[in-house]
Amino acid sequence: MIGEYMRVTAAELDRAIGDPVWARTFVAEAQDARGFSTYKTWDLLRFLLARADFPVDVIHGEEPFAEDEDWGYGPPRHLRPERVRLAARSLRAIPYDRLLDGVDPAELAEAEVYPDRWDEPGALEWGRQWYEGLTRFFGAAAVTNDAMLVWLD
Repeated sequence: MIGEYMRVTAAELDRAIGDPVWARTFVAEAQDARGFSTYKTWDLLRFLLARADFPVDVIHGEEPFAEDEDWGYGPPRHLRPERVRLAARSLRAIPYDRLLDGVDPAELAEAEVYPDRWDEPGALEWGRQWYEGLTRFFGAAAVTNDAMLVWLD
């Protein structure tokens, strides 16, 4: 399972909501240029951000659309531009080291956080590059007032 993101303009978001078939085709064509993936760290990041009371669900998205579509592991969701801006500010305000503060890898194993590899040395450090990339990706989207499509593939 891989966390996937795609930046879209407000107009593209409206079109995606109104025409989910178009959205799926659009994502397939534009994902390389405007997409980002948290790879398999999506559940680790979900766990860490939940512990930090993060104000935006950047892992799953917040608003459903295309509920009859399956984009890998269920339907896609989205974040409107104002939620992308809040997420960008909040991601910048929480460095990865702060997310890891006090985390015991055994907690992740007990919570069955995907993928189950938390007993390996450096396992928590594995998410750093993806978190930093997600922070940059949301920051760039916020600057251009983009919305975000979010799904698990």
